Amino acid sequence: MKKILIHILFIAVVVALGALIGIANVPGEWYQSLNKPPFNPPNWIFGPVWSTLYVLIGIAGARTWHSSPSSSRMQIWFGQMALNFLWSPAFFGMESTLLGLIVIIPMLVLIVLFTQRSWKRDRISALLFLPYVAWVSFATLLNLSLFILN
Repeated sequence: MKKILIHILFIAVVVALGALIGIANVPGEWYQSLNKPPFNPPNWIFGPVWSTLYVLIGIAGARTWHSSPSSSRMQIWFGQMALNFLWSPAFFGMESTLLGLIVIIPMLVLIVLFTQRSWKRDRISALLFLPYVAWVSFATLLNLSLFILN
């Protein structure tokens, strides 16, 4: 029962904080006015993608907490989560593609590091992070493109 409650808590906190930060930092006129690369996805896709990723991130966090709550993997998980939650305020809130890059690059490094360190210890958590690695890699490229184009 405790294991299930930890999973529910991790998922609920990650999804709720992600949603609150997203609501507080909605792309506005500034974002709409930016020159965008041809591969820029439609705005409607971000909500469903992030909602799904936050559930996967929450599950991986709960699994890591169960197996090794004071490990470097858990610290990396919390680190990437902090950077994840900082990105929207940096990019949209501060209206800065540069600040977005300053946040997203170390975030991607920590996501990859968590995945790599989890590969042998908890393959399921590593696999849960693969879509996250792919999406944040794409988001980093998009953020860089917006920085260069603007």
